[in-house]
Amino acid sequence: MHIVFTYAACLALLFVVLSVRTLRLRRRLRVAVGDHGNEVLLRAMRVHANFAEYVPLALLLIYFVELSGAGAAWVHAMGTSLLVGRLAHAIGVSRVHEDVRWRVVGMTLTLVPIVTAALRLLVLAWRGA
Repeated sequence: MHIVFTYAACLALLFVVLSVRTLRLRRRLRVAVGDHGNEVLLRAMRVHANFAEYVPLALLLIYFVELSGAGAAWVHAMGTSLLVGRLAHAIGVSRVHEDVRWRVVGMTLTLVPIVTAALRLLVLAWRGA
């Protein structure tokens, strides 16, 4: 069994939580499309969309790294970084009176595994592995 499956499942559940939160806000505010100028809804939408923008690529890269023979600790470190990063980002951006540190930590922990995995895969490709 692949380690990345665990992180994919956890991130999928987090995505569902973010989706349901946005849907409930839309229902409560009676807003079908857009945000109608409501900052709480706008922030929920952006947390959800930002997750959808970054997580698929990150998971795919981590999966490729795992398939390339990376050690379990390495794969867990990247998966944990991505998961914690997405949680931190959601906490930070969701707040109307945002503490930007949550957002910075969240994006850093999201981008580190993407960059690290991409570089590892490039090195493997250049070596002909």
